[in-house]
Amino acid sequence: MTRSIRRLFPSQAEDEIRAALPEVWPRLWRYGLTLTRDRAEAEDLAQEAVAQALSKAAQFTPGTRVDRWMMRIVHNLWLNRLRAAKVRRGTGVVDAEDAGLLAPENQEQTFFGAEVLSSVLDLSEAQRSVVMLVYVEGYAYAEAAELLDVPIGTVMSRLAAARKTLKERLGDRE
Repeated sequence: MTRSIRRLFPSQAEDEIRAALPEVWPRLWRYGLTLTRDRAEAEDLAQEAVAQALSKAAQFTPGTRVDRWMMRIVHNLWLNRLRAAKVRRGTGVVDAEDAGLLAPENQEQTFFGAEVLSSVLDLSEAQRSVVMLVYVEGYAYAEAAELLDVPIGTVMSRLAAARKTLKERLGDRE
């Protein structure tokens, strides 16, 4: 079926993907920001993931979780970018307030939230990805392991190392 005909008669998979986009988009962008540490690049990564998801809708199984499938696309696109560039990108870190990731009720929460986010963004990429998927996006360890294509023990190990590092940086504050 040609692309123009598919646009006239979208598949059930494409319909599910399109229907999920309003809910999934902020999560894709947030995960992209965690990976790239740059707002514009996160936006590009999320847009590229949406475009790829729609163009490969036939690979999506209707009735399964669109968010997991698209998070995997974001992750794979990021890995492809890293491989293509052959360097890790570490510039362009955005302040937590500017990124719109915090919705504080008072200045103390704003300061501590910014400090926590800054510490998370300073983690290694492997730890940052796992922290974002499990603690922010709420994926189970097994789901995060599947998304990242690593064993569940690796997810648990990375989370333990991230918690230790964050505790050292932030202390025992609640």
